[in-house]
Amino acid sequence: MQLKRVMLLAVLGMLLAAPAPARADWFFTPYIGANFGGDTEETSTSFGGSLGYMGAGIIGFEADFGFSPNFFDAPGVDDETFDGNVTSLMANVIVGAPIGGMGEGVRPYASGGVGLLRSRIDDVDDFFDVTDNSFGINLGAGVMGFLTDNVGIRGDVRYFRAIGDEDSGDDLDLGLGEFDFWRGSFGVAFRF
Repeated sequence: MQLKRVMLLAVLGMLLAAPAPARADWFFTPYIGANFGGDTEETSTSFGGSLGYMGAGIIGFEADFGFSPNFFDAPGVDDETFDGNVTSLMANVIVGAPIGGMGEGVRPYASGGVGLLRSRIDDVDDFFDVTDNSFGINLGAGVMGFLTDNVGIRGDVRYFRAIGDEDSGDDLDLGLGEFDFWRGSFGVAFRF
């Protein structure tokens, strides 16, 4: 009987002492940001969120959604203003090395990807509305710093640019479009 107890305690001790299995490092980051440069008339606010995965390696991925409700607000003819917004939905690859381990620590990163850039401009008189759905690219860099295993902060700067068909013929000739802007953002990162 004594031997069974010793064996049971030994097995329990080994189970408790064994390293924890590797866990997925999914993260969700709601953010607020500012758009500037490029086609912005003046700095505008952006809201959004990113959902991604970064494991123990240096390569990960994310889906990033951003909405800028007053992107094109600017005076028009006779000091009347027109309104417009920009929505971005991007699929990105992230490259970043953890510093200080996978729990609490810092991870500087670079990211880039492709997706949708949707812009909408409304006239004051509703005489014309212009909506454009374009493919777009984004490139950026930032840092994630985790204060605990599950909560941290994240900030980055990204450049967005539309991609369009340069030739109106039957051939697909993709090239960089005219529409571009920068976005700086800051948010709370939740890892699970």
